[in-house]
Amino acid sequence: MKTDKELRELASQLKCPNGIKGVEVADLMNETNITMTLHSINQLNLQDNDCILELGHGNCAHLPYVLKQKKNLTYHGLDISELMNKEAKRINQQFVDRQQASFYIYDGLNIPFSGSYFDRIFTVNSIYFWTDPKFLILELYRVIKPQGMLNITFCQQDYMKQQPQTRFGFTLYNNAKIEQLINKTQFKIVFFDTKTEIVKSKIGDGFVDREFTTFTLEK
Repeated sequence: MKTDKELRELASQLKCPNGIKGVEVADLMNETNITMTLHSINQLNLQDNDCILELGHGNCAHLPYVLKQKKNLTYHGLDISELMNKEAKRINQQFVDRQQASFYIYDGLNIPFSGSYFDRIFTVNSIYFWTDPKFLILELYRVIKPQGMLNITFCQQDYMKQQPQTRFGFTLYNNAKIEQLINKTQFKIVFFDTKTEIVKSKIGDGFVDREFTTFTLEK
């Protein structure tokens, strides 16, 4: 059983990995979140020449999967973690060198791109940490092209409540809360898809059933 101090530290690392422990947490997140990440990517309906943005990319070990979906894709990643920015560049140096991918640090609110820049945007397991969800979604609306698609993939509230680290700095969501948030913006909900998987617990106590959902939105 982890102490509150240990759980608080884990929550902090999940939000913004840093230091040696941050590299370990990033590897764990990539391992445990890969099904969610691939699901979010698959639901994007990518087309040749699309320009893609991901919020909260972590170490971005999934980038090769993204870039092989269609021809001439370009990827941009935003993260609040300096460590994840460095790790993503290190792991994906070949794609950075070919100018197929670029990574940036941002403040968690302001998207540093001009309007109507991206064809597709996705984010996985980051929404719990958004300090101003409505503002950020409006920013995503601004930088996405007309008919562009945004995928928000998250774990359902009922599952998250069972994870003790979520008591520290997480905002939890279910479908109704996501719909309520989206309805405050001009995005249209195209569809949502819910899956259940068995994953390794982040607190190291075996495996758990996890229910997650991807909401697909259109400008």
